[in-house]
Amino acid sequence: MQNNLLEQVRSGCKAVAERAVHVQINYDLIPSYAVSLLDAMPTVPEHEAATHYLDQGDDTAAFFLILDSINFGSGYFPHMDKRQGRSGYFTVASCLNDYFRESGPLSALKLSQLTPKDCFQIFKQDPQNRPIAGLMRLFARALNDLGSYVQADFDGRFAALIKAAGASAERLIQLLIQMPYFCDVELYDAVKVPFYKRAQLAAADLSLAFEGRGLGRFDDLQNLTIFADNLVPHVLRVDHILVYPEMLIQHIESGKLIPAGSAAEIEIRACALHTVEQLRAALNASGHAITSMELDFLLWNRGQQPAYKSIPRHRTRSVFY
Repeated sequence: MQNNLLEQVRSGCKAVAERAVHVQINYDLIPSYAVSLLDAMPTVPEHEAATHYLDQGDDTAAFFLILDSINFGSGYFPHMDKRQGRSGYFTVASCLNDYFRESGPLSALKLSQLTPKDCFQIFKQDPQNRPIAGLMRLFARALNDLGSYVQADFDGRFAALIKAAGASAERLIQLLIQMPYFCDVELYDAVKVPFYKRAQLAAADLSLAFEGRGLGRFDDLQNLTIFADNLVPHVLRVDHILVYPEMLIQHIESGKLIPAGSAAEIEIRACALHTVEQLRAALNASGHAITSMELDFLLWNRGQQPAYKSIPRHRTRSVFY
């Protein structure tokens, strides 16, 4: 395993933030903004039973590894046939939960053989919807990769993959990024910048599902960064902590896609991650112990408020978020 995998995430994003041209961090506001967040601390997060397959031991572990292998598509979600009152993510999660409850858990072997047609059926989508047809092809590829990997290296047992991490989130990340769609690394100005959003999220989700015990025990969970997607940067922009040029704002708010791997897209994610590291440092220095993961949860919840939902956030068609 590479040493200090998560520190590579932090240092890579810091390097991007220091040379960014499309996104700037308003460092002067960070101390006061950090303190203001303390008043908005949410309750301890928990997975919703209506949308997640909980309390089923090894099958719950399989559910979350499968869900996090396809926890992407935000650039496609405006075209998705969503369940009433549900976001794209919760539509995917609830459909997968229904499948597990009605048809039984998906085995590694079955995953390795899933087709896009199967994905249309599982996630209740229209095959004639062209953008979503592209997403279902990506889902099938991601699920094939996971199934084949678990079959070949872990005797078809999802729990064995988790146990191989030895209660280390960083080790679990290293195991997961052997699969291409988990290997969330971008190239910026000839420098590799890792984010590992979904691999990190898998550790956090398992910890939450198992209440930090058994298959959810990770002794280094506090080392995780934020799960860099398009919502936390959006919250930070609306709150004036991240500053975008007018041209980029117009591009985003007109609903145009930002190309995956472009300088602007990398800067948005990296500057958000580095900003949260600065917020964490400011709070820790003032005697408030908090992790980047907890700040991610706080900012994600903030993003559910109407004031944030009413403003368009950036959309990118990526397999990483």
